[in-house]
Amino acid sequence: MEAKTFGLFFLLLIVLASQNGGVEGRVCRSQSHHYKGLCLRDHNCAIVCRTEGFSGGDCVGFRRRCFCSKRC
Repeated sequence: MEAKTFGLFFLLLIVLASQNGGVEGRVCRSQSHHYKGLCLRDHNCAIVCRTEGFSGGDCVGFRRRCFCSKRC
């Protein structure tokens, strides 16, 4: 009886772990078409990206380009 209880608990644990693992999803990134100049503040980049239909944006790389992001 104890082996059945342990097996059921283990199966339940696996099911719950697999449910939480798929929540994140993929994030797609694209360089902003409307952001002009050197990207110094992530907040400014995110605002411009929202006007382009994205959920946010970040300044990325050595050349400080604004890249927009959204869930795919």
